[in-house]
Parts: sequence; structure tokens; C-alpha cells
Amino acid sequence: MDTDDSIAGTGFRVRLVDWREHSAALGAIRTRVFVMEQNVPADLELDGLDGDCAHVLAETDGGLPVGTGRLMPDGRIGRMAVLPAWRNRGVGAAMLAALMQEAKRKGFSVTYLHAQIHAKAFYLRHGFIPRGEEYLEAGIPHIEMTASL
Repeated sequence: MDTDDSIAGTGFRVRLVDWREHSAALGAIRTRVFVMEQNVPADLELDGLDGDCAHVLAETDGGLPVGTGRLMPDGRIGRMAVLPAWRNRGVGAAMLAALMQEAKRKGFSVTYLHAQIHAKAFYLRHGFIPRGEEYLEAGIPHIEMTASL
């Protein structure tokens, strides 16, 4: 599933990858961000759904993995994670663009996500609109957001 359709930024690129081939890199980023940094229980983070999802991997120009995200079969974007040293450098925006592009390619006219409240402004800047009330997921305040593709 690896594709040559990558999105490049300053010092990094984002590409679609296959979970089976890249699970170690994808899982390491998610473990560091969600489990270690945000204290999400590992059994919630590793939900067993990854094999059915489309994944993006952000890598430095030297090939070091620095970010990931996934698109679920129902069009939901999730597991967006960027290593601390690479935040606020366009990695998240490039990953989100790649996931939205993949959702559109798969025929979705709308995509959605469960945004951590601290990231709400980020998603607003990328065309997502809040839907419903805030709620707790894995002990972290979230809000559902949707975007037309």
C-alpha cells in the first residue's frame, strides 16, 4: 500500500504506508505521544483496528519517523501524533491533508474526527467544524469535528 504520492514539507515528507510493513514505526510514535506523554492506557491505544485502516507516516528527509495518523474504514481520521521536536513545523497539517485526500479518494464526501480540545483550533484552521458537546475519551477532553471534502 506504500505510495509514491507523498506530501513534502521543510525537512520532512508524508506518505501513505501499509500497517503490516510499518507498524513498528507507527506504533512507536503513538506509544510515545499517547501512552507515555498523555498517559492513555496502552490497551486503549492499541485497539486492534489498525490492520483495517489507511495510515500516513511523516519522516524526516533522513528517514526518521516523526508523525503518524490513520483513516478508519468509516471515514474517521484518528491517531494523529507528532513527536514533540517536530510539532508546529507543518507535519500535522501535511498528515491531515494526506488523510483527507485519501478519504476523498475512497469516496467520502465528509470526514470526521474526535479532536482533543487542545487541538481544536488546529482542526478549525483546516476546515473542521465542531459537532456536539465536549466529552472525555481516555480521560482527555475531546469534541467531535467534521469536514466536507
